[in-house]
Amino acid sequence: MAENPKETPAEKKKMSVKEAVIDEAEAEVKVEEDVIPEVAGAVIVDEAEDEVQLKEKIKKDLIKDKRAKPALFDEYNQAVEWVPKTQLGKRVYEGELATIHEVLSESAPIKEVGIVDRLLPGLMEEVINVGRVQRVTDSGRRMRFRVVTSVGNGDGYVGVGEAKGKEAGTTIRKSIERAKLNIRELKRGCGSWECGCGKPHTVPFKVKGKSGSVTVTLMPAPRGVGIVSGQVAKTILTLAGITDVWVLTEGHTRSGLNFAHAVVDALENTNYVKISKKDEERLKIVKGASKPHAPADEVSS
Repeated sequence: MAENPKETPAEKKKMSVKEAVIDEAEAEVKVEEDVIPEVAGAVIVDEAEDEVQLKEKIKKDLIKDKRAKPALFDEYNQAVEWVPKTQLGKRVYEGELATIHEVLSESAPIKEVGIVDRLLPGLMEEVINVGRVQRVTDSGRRMRFRVVTSVGNGDGYVGVGEAKGKEAGTTIRKSIERAKLNIRELKRGCGSWECGCGKPHTVPFKVKGKSGSVTVTLMPAPRGVGIVSGQVAKTILTLAGITDVWVLTEGHTRSGLNFAHAVVDALENTNYVKISKKDEERLKIVKGASKPHAPADEVSS
């Protein structure tokens, strides 16, 4: 840059400092040039935007404010492949445990969302209840959200999660993650004496579940009846892959959280009823998924 003879020494010093900051930021951009091509696929949504435009965008943001650099790579960090931390997660990552049924058969609890995302890709998510809770403090009332969500693959696996937070969006995401960690496996079959179709469309036998004051009883129904229940149970049973069932409830079912946990408890209790192999064949009982699912790599591709 050519020197201006009319500039004062103070202005020259100010310009030199500004140029030094710009040079330093540009130097950092040059160091990151080898990383940018890998980041391009995660950050760019529009395919028309090329790698050169991405470099210019990062360069301008760095020159404008060097602290803005970490925010530019948030989407890239989220797209990075899952790195397991627990022993169970490492076994899933190495392929020792290939199905969610094998994972749930282990004594270790699921502590990583990546385990469920890897073995059950494409889970459906539904918000069951969004409420507001408040706490009275010395400074006044503090309002927070309480969100109850449910996840399921529509084929033998379902989970319910709860979370509280100040913002609705982040609380919903947290609740969905907890629902994935609480994933449960259930048995289905054709348990109604009026049906006999031989397809796993309802519960194989009468089961009960309880949470708080709410008690839920699930009874087998023939094909075509549908889910005879309130909206909370209907959402969870649909995500679990049950299309026909009679639901009998007792207690304060207006509490959506207890109602949801009671339904999941009843579905989980289908695994604990002792039944002979002859009856299993007669009722066409299926535990977990009734059809194979594509691995996560095929779904993403």
